[in-house]
Amino acid sequence: MRLLSLALLAAICSPAFAVEGMWQPHQLKALAADIEAKGLALDPQKIGDLQSHPLNAIVGLGFCTASFVSATGLVVTNHHCAYGTIQYNSKPERNLLRDGFLAKTIGEELPGEPNARVYVTESITDVSEKIRKGLPSGAKAALERFSAIDARQKALVKDCEKGGGYRCDVYVFHGGASYFLVKLMEIRDVRLVYNPTEAVGKFGGDTDNWIWPRHTGDFSFLRAYVGPDGKPADYSANNVPYRPKSFLKISQTGVADGDFVMIAGYPGRTNRYRLSDEVNDAISFTYPTQIERVREILGVIADSSKDRPDAAIKYAATVAALNNGLKNFEGNRDGFAKFDAVALKAAEEQKILAWAEKNQPSGVAAYRDLKALIGEVRAVRERDQILNYLNQSGLTTTARTLYRVNLEREKPDAKREYGFQTRDESRLEGGLRQLDKRWDPQVDRALMTYVLGRYLKLPESQRVPELDRWLGVNGSENQLRAKLDALFGQTKLADVNTRLAMFRAGRKALEKSDDPAIQMAVALMPATLRIERENKTRAGRETLLRPVWMDTRIAYANSIGAQVYPDANNSLRVTYGNVMGYAPRDGQSMLPFTYLEGIVEKHTGTGEFDATKAQLDVISAKRFGPYAAPSPHGGQSVPVNFLSDLDITGGNSGSPTMNAKGELVGLAFDGNYEAISSGWIFNPKLTRTIHVDSRYMLWLMDEVDQADNLIKEMMIVQ
Repeated sequence: MRLLSLALLAAICSPAFAVEGMWQPHQLKALAADIEAKGLALDPQKIGDLQSHPLNAIVGLGFCTASFVSATGLVVTNHHCAYGTIQYNSKPERNLLRDGFLAKTIGEELPGEPNARVYVTESITDVSEKIRKGLPSGAKAALERFSAIDARQKALVKDCEKGGGYRCDVYVFHGGASYFLVKLMEIRDVRLVYNPTEAVGKFGGDTDNWIWPRHTGDFSFLRAYVGPDGKPADYSANNVPYRPKSFLKISQTGVADGDFVMIAGYPGRTNRYRLSDEVNDAISFTYPTQIERVREILGVIADSSKDRPDAAIKYAATVAALNNGLKNFEGNRDGFAKFDAVALKAAEEQKILAWAEKNQPSGVAAYRDLKALIGEVRAVRERDQILNYLNQSGLTTTARTLYRVNLEREKPDAKREYGFQTRDESRLEGGLRQLDKRWDPQVDRALMTYVLGRYLKLPESQRVPELDRWLGVNGSENQLRAKLDALFGQTKLADVNTRLAMFRAGRKALEKSDDPAIQMAVALMPATLRIERENKTRAGRETLLRPVWMDTRIAYANSIGAQVYPDANNSLRVTYGNVMGYAPRDGQSMLPFTYLEGIVEKHTGTGEFDATKAQLDVISAKRFGPYAAPSPHGGQSVPVNFLSDLDITGGNSGSPTMNAKGELVGLAFDGNYEAISSGWIFNPKLTRTIHVDSRYMLWLMDEVDQADNLIKEMMIVQ
């Protein structure tokens, strides 16, 4: 069986080194023989069944993956995936991020942040024909085409969500070549059960992020609750733990080098079928500028929250996400520097085009027109990048949300903009309620000063007239300072009751408001709507061109006997392979496991490598319990993290790593630095997934944190 992704992989590696692919569940039947050959002990024809174990134990969090591990709704995921809820419940005098948290009883469990969700996938239905049939065609009908697709998607979603308790979405595959309707049970009451200390959950910090060898206990536990009737409900003291159809057993013996492993989860996004022009834009513009911007933004946050622990806690999740993103951008930059990715992509495209000239000429025309469309996006990329950062300001986001939702309510629900329909209002309100826990005016002002300063340096062709008029400045720092003085000094949006009142106030009331933040949102809305319209028109053209090019790629793949999987798009996928190390460079070999001894070796007593005394004492006493395994250091120890050749990306964080019998042997939490660019070009020689070992999780819970109540609740197997 052959696998086709991006760039002519045969030119850089041999497919024998790893199994590439993030496969849709329905594709697994065709891969059954290969999966079984890799070592699966379950029936390979059944592992893609959403209603059966193990897939019905896999859940999404909206941005990460998790899994049920008990009959009473206990959910395990990464520490960094639960970070927002941990931070939401933290304050200087009770810092759960720093000190950890354990609920010894159900009654001690803490409410998740207002938008915490657990999503259980119930069905995935191919709706390609319903979306694509009879769509407007031609470049001049691009906006009409986009609107028609949007309307059909919303109609399918509305019908799917009848009766409440579900979140449905239409997912786009292969650039619009196919569409699938995904139905998810939306559990809205999610509570914090247990998280280790930050010294465990983030051991190594940003220094070790994406780096192997690793010694991080990146795991935490949540619990899903529903109403007494068993249906999803808002948080209430009367709610009861959700009873899942199945849950994963936890392996006490883990895995060994070479063992079969698989992951099911919700990978966010890959770009393996992008054109060479898009790869070039990422290398020459996106990653270099993002690295510069994020470094500067991190500096602004650090300076403006210095010696203010309350502000530091409020921005802890933001800083963690920015640091993770920065390391990702740097890894992509460095990964691309090791080979000529643009040339590889261009060579692959030429092979496909040569085949298409004789067999599928429509693909050639689509390729040419896609390149022109990419050029149009390139012309406004600096503007769009700066506006994106401006829209991440807590104050501007809040004001814009308040005005936009009131604006959209004047339309029929089906005509409202995606993200502002009735189905979205509870999440929008949740964001408004938790602003106090995520926002500090001093930090936010410093961030706006930085972003607007960058905006004022844009070339005239990329400036936004409405923003220029609102600023009323000619580049003077004093004028900008005066504008922000008025904005932050007079706004009332810092008050939660004011925000909630404005949420239902109506468009006319907000347009009459004297609040400067609301006035800003009203003044900038015409620009927002105009830019949205431009983007929708381009998206409409892309939905005409990208599917034709992808159909051509798939037809070419079929002609050479290759299987094709879609790029990641946050839908449920399965990837499989084996535990194995790698050789990142000549003369260096990375073993697939790390052990407790590595924690002691890395421990400095300060900063990112400050292990807890309780942990070090237990290691020193060699209290390894039933979780010990032979150590390369001699004698017995507990494995901490391990490597596999599985194919994952962001969104897979928290995904359960399962052995040949479908038992949980770890959690995926990272990739290796040398292969970060695998989101664009998969290199099986180097691409590895980093997992926290189930034996380390159980050892910490048992020997260090005395989480015996959770160990008893779960089903631990030999």
